[in-house]
Amino acid sequence: MIKILFVCHGNICRSPMAEFILKDMVEKRGLQEQFVIASAATSTEEIWGDRGNPVYPPAREELKRHGIGRTAYTDFSGKRAKQVTRDDYAYYDYLLCADANNIRNTTRITGADKDGKISLLLDFSENERRHGASIADPWYTGDFSVTYRDIVEGLEGFLRYLEESGRLQA
Repeated sequence: MIKILFVCHGNICRSPMAEFILKDMVEKRGLQEQFVIASAATSTEEIWGDRGNPVYPPAREELKRHGIGRTAYTDFSGKRAKQVTRDDYAYYDYLLCADANNIRNTTRITGADKDGKISLLLDFSENERRHGASIADPWYTGDFSVTYRDIVEGLEGFLRYLEESGRLQA
């Protein structure tokens, strides 16, 4: 089982988009039984008491534009923002962050990345010039299509990495 946690600041745009885009990709390949896929925030800004906000409406619309959310596995209607916990580091194999601030804030919560589990999603891009780059933040840009493309680029590279490392049984 490959356990992945996507991380961004609020867990209402980039990280849930990555969560459900990857769920769509692995479902289409018939590989969903090999994965645990989730997402979380480094902040509590989108969490009130014990209840997180849902996926931001324009992010939901972008996912729907690509046919994501039509199956039980990719249904994001019940997704609520949650914060990364110290226990998440032990549970997940990969904590894939949208930007460098997310890495810094994740390690503040989880402790040092002694096992090398925390990285940027775009570090898996085939385009090496994108390594170290951030997923475009649509909260500021307003352009959810660019964010979608960035995430897909990172996820395609990540799936290739899993295949080449022998972790993924195709």
